[in-house]
Formats: sequence, structure tokens, C-alpha cells
Amino acid sequence: MTGGSGVVVMDNGGGLLKAGFGGDKDPIAVVPNCMAKPPGGNAKKWLVADQLQADDVDVTGMTLKRPIDRGYLINTEVQREVWERVVRNLLQVDPSNSSLLLVEPMFNPPALQHAADELVFEEFGFNSLCVADAPSLVDLYEASHQPTHFRAQCSLVVDCGFSFTHASPVLQNFTLNYGVRRMDLGGKALTNYLKELVSYRSLNVMDETLLIDDAKEKLCFVSLDIPGDLRLARLSFKDNPFRCSYILPDGITYKKGFVKDMDEAHRYCSLPLDQESDRKDHSVETNKFEDRKKPELSQNEFVLTNERFLVPEMLFHPIDLGINQAGLAECIVRAVQACHPYLQPVLFESIILTGGSTLFPRFTERLERELRPLVPDDYQVKIIRQEKYGKQCLGPGYLTIQSCTTAVQVEVWLIQ
Repeated sequence: MTGGSGVVVMDNGGGLLKAGFGGDKDPIAVVPNCMAKPPGGNAKKWLVADQLQADDVDVTGMTLKRPIDRGYLINTEVQREVWERVVRNLLQVDPSNSSLLLVEPMFNPPALQHAADELVFEEFGFNSLCVADAPSLVDLYEASHQPTHFRAQCSLVVDCGFSFTHASPVLQNFTLNYGVRRMDLGGKALTNYLKELVSYRSLNVMDETLLIDDAKEKLCFVSLDIPGDLRLARLSFKDNPFRCSYILPDGITYKKGFVKDMDEAHRYCSLPLDQESDRKDHSVETNKFEDRKKPELSQNEFVLTNERFLVPEMLFHPIDLGINQAGLAECIVRAVQACHPYLQPVLFESIILTGGSTLFPRFTERLERELRPLVPDDYQVKIIRQEKYGKQCLGPGYLTIQSCTTAVQVEVWLIQ
């Protein structure tokens, strides 16, 4: 075993699996939680976890198998293959001499909990298991690193994950289940929406989940002025600050997709707000009668313009896309209002963002603008975003998991 603590920490997310050892600052493995098979017949083997990240692997047209659907573990066979690869090859640990801290989704049904327990004890033979929920670990980490901001030992954790989004009140490291509010939107829904937009406007990429997911993470951002940005996105390609190209792999020269020009992609996102407004007015006047000929594109290239900010917009206003759900700001307010009135002002002052979908540029600023009109004037709104890995357990959990004897007050260890 390469870790010295004897505690294996595993955040079993729907999109990425993060694994390492308790006490370490960063995770050892951050890999796709899936199996994939290249196209072209049954002879080719399935690739698992980190094998998909190899430089010589072309992920074009791959068939995916995910163990987690809608946030819950439903395929234990696939999950066993992924864990086997992570535990044996990446962590190089002997489960019989280790304990496991496993992050499970909120409100996990008992039948699925039992299936996960069987996988941990019967298939891998871990000594003991600690099942934790993400919000309690996030609160524990932030309270230990920023004690001045969390004196009341109370926070609201907003986890925008792969399958869904949760707004969870946490009091003294205990998640208040009665106050948890859920949105059935996450990173997977955003990727699917981007696939539909690109397929309708440019190339058919409905089977390129991994490539479109990479394009989403690198190019999408949150708009602070949707009407103004939509007007700006109608400009010709030379003066459109949103326009950028994503190159698909050709299987010969390069086997990974990439952004054609990162400086061009970040041109608009790096401008201050006052310069944006000046740029909009100037561009609209000078390009009113300009010829809008489309540039020639290669067969393995597609262009994004307004898709870059329309995709993350789904989290804030899903009703605009026909999804009958409240937006993220309304979800947060409902979670806070479900708690005791004495806790409400404290929760608004200690909102913690975690999850990969919160890493879009300007996500925090937009959420604060959406929340402010919904919050009483005498309440303050303070939002903290976890930058590294965007996820709660690794490395945020590491520095606190090292003292697992105190964490037993929050979670219960199950002895085999």
C-alpha cells in the first residue's frame, strides 16, 4: 500500500471518480467513472477509468457504460471493474488491510446501499466502511480551514454534480435532510444539451459524449447579461467575441479534441463589465451592414458562439427550455426557508459551491445576482466556491479524514 494512513477515500461520482488516501492533500486518481469500447467490432476490449485518459486513445465514437444513472449506483458489475482498476492499479492498495471512506449520494435507497456494501466487503474485502454524504464533508473542510467565516457551524452546501444539483443545509456537520432541495439537472444534462445544439447547427456529435464534455468544460461560461450577449452573438465572425473553434480528433495527427485558439476563446470572458458594454455598442454600430459570410470549416471542426453561455443558462432558468423546475437561486431559497428562521440569515451568509458545474467562469457572480432580489434586504449573501477539483471529498476531505476518530461522531463505521 502506498498510503500511510490506512484509510482509502473514494468519491464515487457519476462523471468522475476521485480516490486517494486519508491525510493526503490531493487525490491520487481523478478518472472517468465508466467503461468505454471503441467502435469497429467486438474484438476490441473495453477501456476502464484512467485508460480513457491515455494520450494514444482516440475517444471518438466510443460506447459508454456507466455504473451510476441519475446519481445512483445501478450497475455493480461496471462499478466493480472501475474500482478494481483504481484500487489495484492506481492506488496499489490491499483492501484487506485498509478502511474505506465512501461518499454516497443523498437519500440513497436502502437496496442500493446494500448493493454497495456487498461490493465493498464481499468483492474487495475492506476492513471497515464509513459512508458519508457530500455536504457534511464540504462543511467539515471549510469550517476547519476558514473558522472565522463559519463560527456558527452552519452552512448551505450547493453541490452541482453530474446527475443532479442539491442545496443542503448543514448544522454542526450534520446535513438537515428536511431542508435539502434537489434539481434534476447537472453536468450530464448540460452536455446533452450542447450535443443537441452542435448537432443541429454544425456536425452530428450525438455519439461524442466525451468530446463534447471536454468542449463544454473548456469553452462554456455563465453570462451576466443574456439579452446583450445574444445581440452581440449575432455579429459577423470577425467581430464576434464569443466565436471559437473546437477541433475533433482525426485519429492520425492527433487523437484528442482541443480548442483551436485558447486566446480567442478567452477573449470575451477576460473583459471587465464596463469594457464589455463599450465593446457591444461599438460593435453593433460598425457591423450593422457588414457582410456576414461564414468562414470555411474543416470536416473535423465545429464553431461555438452563443452556445457557450446558453448551455450553463439551463441551471439558472430551466423553464426557458421547457423543463418544469425552479432555477438554482429559487432552489437555494427554498432550502433555506425550510429551516428554522434563526438559521436562515446564517445560511445565506455561508453558501458553499462545489461540484464540476460550479467551475464555469462567472458562476458565482451570476448566482449572487440571482439570489439578491430573493433574499431579504437585511440579510447578507456570501458565496464561497471550492476551486480545486470542484468536488468535496478529495482533496477537501483529506486533511480532515486523517483524524477519522473524531469524524466517527458524524458518521458510523460499519465493521465487517
